[in-house]
Parts: sequence; structure tokens; C-alpha cells
Amino acid sequence: MNDYSAKLLYRIALTQINGVGDILARNLLDEIGDEEAIFKSTKKELMSIKNFSVHLAQEILNPEVLRKAEKELEFVNKNNIQTFFYMDEDYPYRLKECADAPILLYYKGKADLNARKIISIVGTRKSSSYGTDFCDRFIEDIASVFPDILIVSGLAYGIDIQSHRAAVKENISTVGVLAHGLDRIYPAVHRKTAVEMLEKGGLLTEFISETEPDKFNFVKRNRIVAGMSDATIVVQTDMKGGSLITADLANSYDREVFSVPGRVTDRDSAGCNMLIEQNKAILLQSAESFIKHMQWDLKSKIQPKQQELFLDLTKEEQAIFDLLSGEDSLHVNFLSAQTSITLSSLLSTLLLMEMKGLVRAVPGGNYQLTNR
Repeated sequence: MNDYSAKLLYRIALTQINGVGDILARNLLDEIGDEEAIFKSTKKELMSIKNFSVHLAQEILNPEVLRKAEKELEFVNKNNIQTFFYMDEDYPYRLKECADAPILLYYKGKADLNARKIISIVGTRKSSSYGTDFCDRFIEDIASVFPDILIVSGLAYGIDIQSHRAAVKENISTVGVLAHGLDRIYPAVHRKTAVEMLEKGGLLTEFISETEPDKFNFVKRNRIVAGMSDATIVVQTDMKGGSLITADLANSYDREVFSVPGRVTDRDSAGCNMLIEQNKAILLQSAESFIKHMQWDLKSKIQPKQQELFLDLTKEEQAIFDLLSGEDSLHVNFLSAQTSITLSSLLSTLLLMEMKGLVRAVPGGNYQLTNR
């Protein structure tokens, strides 16, 4: 065993001690100074550490820990898996800033985890066309001005996989953060996309092989999604779920959180609207507004799409479009009266039209077509 493999063995072992999480593992390294020294310490030496229990010392010295580490080391070497220890220079530096960041990461892929610009996109597993269309449009637009951007998500059903697929389509890097080891893909139906992602993106996890995708692992996974990016975007979510956990984590890490608004009657937008209402997220309408808020240098302006692409309108949208076509702008009350659409329904429809890039709000409660 060469020096690197020997060091990696003890790093893996450090993550396999019962009762030792990432924060305690850091404390152990601070006290003892080296991962190998931890496992070569005597019980007496370990017990000399302040507030150290007999039980914890026994868990560290349990031979099963190193046995599991040896098995995983063999898996890592056999499959050419890259590892990042939190003290390594190439460990994702954004994630390193988080107090609960994983001690060790396993990675398969080609994407730079320290890319200049990284966005996490999360949302419901039961996304609607509204959410998936937003993902497609947002990623297409952001890729047109920042082709070196990295999109991070969780490879789950719904918004996650849509974000990965949109990134693959636009030929930009995308990384899936897994809630299990690199010996499997969950859900299995996303295997084709996962394999495609390896060409320019990658798969990342803190879990060793043979780890089942248990519910708690997804919660742990979310802190990586939130911590390794500059901003987290929540596209669709109801009032419960992993997306809201990810948003809370991103806020706790002082990262920007954006939320795509939806109709107040849509359950899958209830969580997004709540984040905005509680000032936990910034209302997100487009890639251009996102870039402007992030104060990223915009060397080339996002080209507006031809409105013909969006002329598959509902009856209400067509009526609003026709009225605005002949005017510089019109007040919402006038639009409501002329179209016989209630004000609450009108505002919801106008919001959807804003998301499509058809209209924009102007001062005084007025709206106009975006080509004005």
C-alpha cells in the first residue's frame, strides 16, 4: 500500500466510527493532529481528551472500523473514484466554509467543483410543466452567457432531474449529489442521465458503497447541495419537503436563496410563495434578473426569445395580449374590466405571462408587452 492509499484508508475510517460525525471528527483532528494518529492512539491517550467518553474510545478502536475502510478503499481504487478530504486544497471551498461540511467526499466525473459560478436548483418530485419549463428556459438562458457555469441538484424525480437534463442539453456541467454510495443510481430510471452527466459533469456523495438511500441520507445530502453553491433556486415545492430544508440550510450558510413564484391556488408553489412571503428567498422571474441580483458581470446580454415561441396562449392570456398589443401600457383595473377577468385571476395570469417573458410590470400598476 502506497502512502496515499494508507492516508486515504484512515480518512475513510474516520467517517465510519459510530457516534462520530463531521464536527466531532474535526475536533479529533484538532486534538490529535492526524487521522492515522487517531487510530494508533491507545485507549488511555484517547481518554485524556477533554469530555471524551469510554464508549467513544471503544468505538474508535473497534477493528470493524478499519475493516470497513479497507473494503471501501478497494472499491475506490478499483473504480477510479476521486476523493476530497476537507483539508485538501481542491476540496470544494464553498462547502468547506460550512461548519457541518462532510469530512470526506467521493466523486466520479469531470466537472470542477470549484467552478467560478455554481447554482443549485431544487424542487418538488412531482413537478408540473410550469416548473419544468422554467428549468429549461432558465438554464438555456444562463448557459448562453456563462457556459462555464455548474448546475448542482440531487438527481431526484421532478425538478432535480429536469435541471440535470437541461444542463446536459445545453452542454454545461452538472453534478448530482447522491444520498447513497457510488455503486448505484437511485432512482434507477435516471441511470441514463447520470451516465451522460459523467461526460462533463459528475456524481458526488459523502456515503460509502453499499449505503442504502435511506430517508435521513437525503436530509444530509441537502447540506452539500446548499453548501457547495453560490445560490440555491427553489422552483416548485409544497409546504413540506427537502427543498425547503435545502433553502433553510442555504440561508444558514449565508448563501442567496431564490424562489420561483406560482399561483396561490397551486399546491406545488405554496412553499415557494411562503419563502418569498417570509423574506427567506428572493422572487425569481428570469435568468437575467438572477444575474443582476448576483452582480455577476454580464458581458453579453441574454437575447430575448421570439414571442412567437410563446403564442400557444390560454384564452385569458390571448385576450390580455391582444389588448396590450395596441397600447404602450395598460392598468390592471382596465385590463380586468375589458377582459371580464377578476382582478385576482388577472394578477395570477399576468404573473404567468411574466414568467413566459411576454409582459412586464411598469410603475403605477400598469403592464406592457416586453417588446415595448
